[in-house]
Amino acid sequence: MKVTEMRLLEGPNVYLHRPVLAMKLDLEDLTGRESHQFPGFVDSLLEQLPGIATHYCGLGRSGGFVERLRGGTYFGHIVEHVVLELEHRLGYEVRYGRTRVSSAPNLYDVVMEMESKYVAPLLVPIAIHLIESLLEKRAFDVAGELSRVQKIQAEVDLGPSTRAIVEAARRRQIPVRRIGQRSLVQLGTGKYRKLIQATLTSQTSAIGVDIASDKELTKLLLQGVGMRVPKGGTASSYAAAHALFHELQRPVVVKPINGCQGQGITLELDDETHLRAAYEFARTVSQQVVMEEQVEGKQYRLLIVNGRFVAASERVPAHVVGDGEHTVQELVDAANRDPKRGDDHEKPLTKIPVDEFVLRFLARKNRTLDQIPAAGEVVMLRDSANLSTGGTAIDVTARTHSVHAHAAEKAAAVVGLDVCGVDMIVRDIGNGTDPATIIEVNAAPGIRMHHYPSFGEPQAAGDAIIEALFPLGSTTHVPIVSITGTNGKTTTTRLLRHILQKVYKVVGMTTTDGVYVGADLVWAGDASGPKSAHMVLSDPAVDVAVLETARGGIQREGLGYEWADVAVLTNITGDHIGQDGLATVQDIAHVKSLVAERVRDSGVIVLNADDAELVKLAPRFKVRIVWIGTDENSPVIKKHLAAGGQAFFQHNGWLVEGAGALLWPIAKIDEIPLTIQGTAHFHVANLLCAIAAARQLGVSRSACRTAVGSFQPFAHNPGRVQMYELPSGLKVILDYGHNEDGMKAIGEMVQRWSRSMTPAVIGYPGDRDDKVIAAAARMAARYFSPLVIKEDADLRGRQPGEVANLIECAVVSVRKETSVVQVLNERKALAYALDNFDHAGVLVAFFEKLQPLVDLIEQRGGREVDLSQVQQELIQVR
Repeated sequence: MKVTEMRLLEGPNVYLHRPVLAMKLDLEDLTGRESHQFPGFVDSLLEQLPGIATHYCGLGRSGGFVERLRGGTYFGHIVEHVVLELEHRLGYEVRYGRTRVSSAPNLYDVVMEMESKYVAPLLVPIAIHLIESLLEKRAFDVAGELSRVQKIQAEVDLGPSTRAIVEAARRRQIPVRRIGQRSLVQLGTGKYRKLIQATLTSQTSAIGVDIASDKELTKLLLQGVGMRVPKGGTASSYAAAHALFHELQRPVVVKPINGCQGQGITLELDDETHLRAAYEFARTVSQQVVMEEQVEGKQYRLLIVNGRFVAASERVPAHVVGDGEHTVQELVDAANRDPKRGDDHEKPLTKIPVDEFVLRFLARKNRTLDQIPAAGEVVMLRDSANLSTGGTAIDVTARTHSVHAHAAEKAAAVVGLDVCGVDMIVRDIGNGTDPATIIEVNAAPGIRMHHYPSFGEPQAAGDAIIEALFPLGSTTHVPIVSITGTNGKTTTTRLLRHILQKVYKVVGMTTTDGVYVGADLVWAGDASGPKSAHMVLSDPAVDVAVLETARGGIQREGLGYEWADVAVLTNITGDHIGQDGLATVQDIAHVKSLVAERVRDSGVIVLNADDAELVKLAPRFKVRIVWIGTDENSPVIKKHLAAGGQAFFQHNGWLVEGAGALLWPIAKIDEIPLTIQGTAHFHVANLLCAIAAARQLGVSRSACRTAVGSFQPFAHNPGRVQMYELPSGLKVILDYGHNEDGMKAIGEMVQRWSRSMTPAVIGYPGDRDDKVIAAAARMAARYFSPLVIKEDADLRGRQPGEVANLIECAVVSVRKETSVVQVLNERKALAYALDNFDHAGVLVAFFEKLQPLVDLIEQRGGREVDLSQVQQELIQVR
């Protein structure tokens, strides 16, 4: 078996509203063969992966998949379940899988839920090799393979602190997006965006972090406001350390000036014998060494968030408890087998490392790893009480006296940190009269100990950090309007941006020609997929996002956002049949309906009542629907209004808004430049979609009227009925029409200007189904003649001339008398038409790439035509 294609869909997608891995699997010599045909295979698989015995599969009960295995199932299906089980073994909570035969008997489309886009792809070859090894009765080391992946997992998965904050954000339905392989995460969108990395936030003070990294400077600040800190100083040489040692009351603590996680610390130093070793040990971390009098009492970590005490833990250094039978090393090994312990921070506890620090500590205590402690005897293994070195935590939040909580809050304020871990030593945290000494103030404190204490109640530290970033009731995301459909997406998106600019300061927009933030084009190119949406939603200047959302991006990567506030579906036709497994219009509707499914409960879906497929889809959607339509007698709109619903439609030459029995005029159609004196009927639907969406975001009717009246076709909607006039008087229309409906829309518009046929340059994308291309060509033949047939520069898998021949055959089949010539290069095709149809009055050219055609027209003296000024002349030109 081999994988021929793999896609990672991180956003909500057509399979699942959570991330999935989708792949095409070639079964090769296992094609047509099933599990029951291989004696012993099922038992061997269950022996290697016993967790598979609980998989439900399509039977809807635990053990259902095993029943399928024993009854016989195909190997694509088995790969799916093995990958899911391997994910389970790594601790991921995934459930969804789906396998279907693809375009040939040997090819299967396999989809599996994933949590990590970095880990899931690594499990696919392991699953395939495991299955093949079992079939061939070869040994396969599943544990060894997973161990290799676990090392990568530990590096790429979010750490426990970041994960706790992310989970708290998701409970609040705050948008979350991880950036890169590190723990940098964006919370919220646009101008409400915040960043976190572990417990560092976009509100964390840089100078506060710098201060906290310098233990001596921190002490100086705390002393300056009268807070109790250990007596001591710093040493840059052993001589200075020796002098300090004799000045301080013993025992003393020796530590690096800027260490973390207990690195380089020696406690309970009370004679010179170990002073040099302790000094050199601290110098492995920093050149300057801190020496302090050791304070008696227990070590506590108090978490302060946004100036408020949140949680407290008593921290206990790594240790083991003797049983009278096993050595210290054996007891450590047993402790490390606890499933709650991991190699790093990925689990509630960290494995106890047996390193030089442990050996040094045991030597000072006259102990060795080979000793057998008595039953019940506690053997401490190191000085530091950090979880990262195998320590444990006891939650004492409820016991913490307010005096000590207030002291920690004050320390955080003095250093200037929004999220702060204050380490203090006090005999009893519950006694306010016991003096507390602050030994450290930590930036980016780990919150694992508070969420997963070894003893006591977990504390919601992640929730506290989220509440500090986004107080309850505050806004977390900018409004999102997502626009999809077959035709009209780009124009509707541009229109809506233009309307919203009258109300919002900065509108972010993605379209097929680029990403815009305010007036700036920040990225040029086809920008109708999830990466473009991320650009807009990550920009802290953006007040509102208008996202053109194309089919291709949805199928390849999923959506680029979690929830939209408004979805607009312009129409659905068969334009993409034959692409990416789409066989019917219903398949296309299924893909595009995802945009409507991902609208917030408080949001709105705008649907076109003129489109039969959208009318069929409407009952599936659970949020409020607003209909638009160019037919004021539409039964869908009439029924909707009668039920008290809202709709936007044309009525007596006006764009109007209706709600129940009420009606409000918005704009006169023939006064809107985009409609070319009302002759561009297809733009009426685009206008209605844009106005309907704007009204859901609170834009007034008068603002909508002003905006659509100032929307200039040439300046604001390039490539859509873009008109030029040549010195000869020939009007040239450039348009992106590339399918059957596009031909009809432009053809009907031009026919309203004149009943005679109009010459045109036509061509269609090669990745469309032959039937789709032929249908578009036949439609073009109804309205245009003579025809110059060209091909796109990107043939999309076709041979040169293949699409052109297909078009010509379709044209001739419906209108034999049509004059047809093939000029495959797009620019040369337009040049041919300009040379031969200069007398026609109007010429239409449907393009793949706009700028080369514009350059050609301008080279021939063509000038832009302001449609709002010459519409009457245009209509009378024939």
